[in-house]
Amino acid sequence: MTRKIAAGNWKMNGLRASVEEARAIASGADGCTVVICPPATLLVPMSALGVALGGQYCHASTSGAHTGDISAPMLADAGATWCITGHSERRADHGESDADVRAQTEAAWSVGLTAILCLGETLAQREAGETLDVLRSQMDGSLPGGATPDNTVIAYEPVWAIGTGKVATPDQVAEVHDALRARVGPGFSLLYGGSVKAGNAADLFALDNVDGALVGGASLAAADFLPIVKALAES
Repeated sequence: MTRKIAAGNWKMNGLRASVEEARAIASGADGCTVVICPPATLLVPMSALGVALGGQYCHASTSGAHTGDISAPMLADAGATWCITGHSERRADHGESDADVRAQTEAAWSVGLTAILCLGETLAQREAGETLDVLRSQMDGSLPGGATPDNTVIAYEPVWAIGTGKVATPDQVAEVHDALRARVGPGFSLLYGGSVKAGNAADLFALDNVDGALVGGASLAAADFLPIVKALAES
């Protein structure tokens, strides 16, 4: 059996006052695994809320002269039990390669963090018919040997659908998730991400091999995120 997972990626949003939104999410989360990935500055303030927390990134090294970075042991020490690796914004904005993502994923595992490994194609790659080839290449380069359903979750996030309001069609999502399932086998939770909202969540979760979502902007407020959580729990 796969786990139903609703993960919220808060990205570079949230101040200490935002802990109250996280509290509301924690109090209303039921029926599936809910993970909040806030800015690292909010991990400790949120650590007593009773909701699973994740980092948005971790450096491959445990410590060292890496100004501005954060390590997996630091995330765990602050209360995180999950970590996003390979998000397209990290790949694009920070030039992170598949090899970097692989090393980061291994670093997350080394301290017991569950990795949410992100894969996704650009619009140009989609229009060129290269989607499955791109995802296969990312998977081969980013996913370390030793991945299990307990230490790794796979998130398909088409780059062209992140924060754009565009959502992949059910057929497009099904094609990719079926291919991912064939690649990783049973047991691994496969999440969809890309402008997931309350209005489209139920249709997405009704698809085979969609076990949850990695949600961006709609995870910042309980009023927006909890309906997604409910749709997943009822799927």
